[in-house]
Amino acid sequence: MTREKILEALGNVQEPDLGKDLVTLNMVKDIDINGNKVSFTVVLTTPACPMKDMIGNACVNAIKLLVNKEAEVKVNFTSDTSSKRTDPGTVLPNVKNIIAVVSGKGGVGKSTVSANLALALAQGGAKVGLMDADIYGPSVPIMFGVRGERPVMMDIEGKGMIVPLEKFGIKLLSIGLLVDEKNAVVWRGPMASSAIRQFVTEVYWGDLDYLVVDMPPGTGDIHLTLVQTVPVTGVVIVTTPQDVALADAKKGIAMFGQAQINVPIIGLVENMSYFTPAELPDHKYYIFGKDGGKRLAEEYDIPFLGQIPLVQSIREGGDTGVPIMMGDDAITKKAFEDFAGIAARSIAIRNANMGATKVIEMVS
Repeated sequence: MTREKILEALGNVQEPDLGKDLVTLNMVKDIDINGNKVSFTVVLTTPACPMKDMIGNACVNAIKLLVNKEAEVKVNFTSDTSSKRTDPGTVLPNVKNIIAVVSGKGGVGKSTVSANLALALAQGGAKVGLMDADIYGPSVPIMFGVRGERPVMMDIEGKGMIVPLEKFGIKLLSIGLLVDEKNAVVWRGPMASSAIRQFVTEVYWGDLDYLVVDMPPGTGDIHLTLVQTVPVTGVVIVTTPQDVALADAKKGIAMFGQAQINVPIIGLVENMSYFTPAELPDHKYYIFGKDGGKRLAEEYDIPFLGQIPLVQSIREGGDTGVPIMMGDDAITKKAFEDFAGIAARSIAIRNANMGATKVIEMVS
């Protein structure tokens, strides 16, 4: 066995999402051959890659079939999260992907989805931040059990910067950590937009693979401010299956598809898809309708990221400050893990096939 023969064999293994082979994509590193033993590292485009096992098995089969059927093959994995920030610039220069989680209306569980998406990506090995941009209804302090805590200031290259809190392995910031929760945030649009700009220009987020931004419901000032301030990699749309939510989700899709904004849709996730009682685990009750989000994704030809069930433990976790990804409900955790894996995969495909992310310079 030689290094050349190993590379030639691995040249037949396709990366299923990017449509090219591992060698062409420069994903094979550190080949080590010792007699019949060969080991190498495959560099994935995301730590949360759901195709990892499939790629590993394909590598082993290629070497046994094309090089040496007696070979003992060890495939190691590492990751270098893909990004399309060709010029990081001065705003969040070390953040590879900025993902806005949006919904056309309130009450569809957008903050719950944002929180557990961030946690699932982090548990997959990524460096993740969660920015609560829902100025008027911040949920992060309650959902992460950090009510009453305050972020500290740090001097970074002569500039005072806010340092996000850290909880469950991710970085957090919310307006709810900066104002008294008993007081309503009574701000006109320009003040809210100014706060969002501050959250990205005066907060020390550091090195991140993903910054998940929990946006307010609707389509308004804060959404426009975000895309005009930072290069947003893409948008995750959250809806429930019911027609009222779907009608508003369409507005969110339409907003980011407008020519003057044109931010890619990473995909759509359907929350509260069905209810399964604990005592009847094989039963599904479609309280808000069935497959509405899936049909909407098909209608608009955008990736469908999965279905999240309506489960009491999700609500309890959010209320007690321990999100479901940190709990013991294996079935519900699996739903969020699958969703996060497909979302990470969709982000990698977006980075491979679309142009560089950019700040939207002008919205008429």
